[in-house]
Amino acid sequence: MPLAAKVFEVKPETSLEELADKLRDYRVVDERSEEDKVFELVTEVRDLDLRGDILEGVFSRDKVILVNQRGRRVPVLKTVEARIIFRRLGDLTLLTVVQEKHFANAVATLLSHHLFLSYKAIIEARISPEVMREFHERNPEGTKVIYFDGLDFPEVDKLALYGPSLKDASLYEEYLQHGNIWYIVFTVSGTNRVMGLTRNCVVTSFTRMPESEFIEYIHGIVHPLIEESRKRM
Repeated sequence: MPLAAKVFEVKPETSLEELADKLRDYRVVDERSEEDKVFELVTEVRDLDLRGDILEGVFSRDKVILVNQRGRRVPVLKTVEARIIFRRLGDLTLLTVVQEKHFANAVATLLSHHLFLSYKAIIEARISPEVMREFHERNPEGTKVIYFDGLDFPEVDKLALYGPSLKDASLYEEYLQHGNIWYIVFTVSGTNRVMGLTRNCVVTSFTRMPESEFIEYIHGIVHPLIEESRKRM
């Protein structure tokens, strides 16, 4: 399965030490009844580790799923986990949640409320259209797919270039005149690793790799794009 993550920005001014103190005892227990069974659902953060400009840990959340067992719907407790990494980058604090985007969004929302009593304190990180374009144009041969959004064509939400079409410079320039790059699939320079990146910082690895290496790529490739976008605001 591809690895997935999403990067968020922590808006309030805070330190990693303060975040660690608030997260150390984060544990919420709820009860839910399903098919005459009562389940204890735990949401918690564990295995916190603060080192230099990085605070990481594991966010876990229980849920009840119904499985088919010989024609009967049987409730089963399932725990979903996500590695969370807070990173201080200059005056910017970023949160990376290593999970698919819907769960990552839920994690960011819950942490935002717990840490700052606001659902607006942790927001989506963004890469500007200009920085996204420059990223592609630094290594155009490595790009495999480009999606454009914000198009001014009637009733057209997105357009894509892929395969041989990517080599058509005139078509690329034409699409840029009518929209912005939203999503690219690219080969990491100097490797055979294939990754995907959206402007709202959803990151996907289509190449099997260790989670630690995936996180290193996010820190080395995606975080600088976010930082550069912030500088130009």
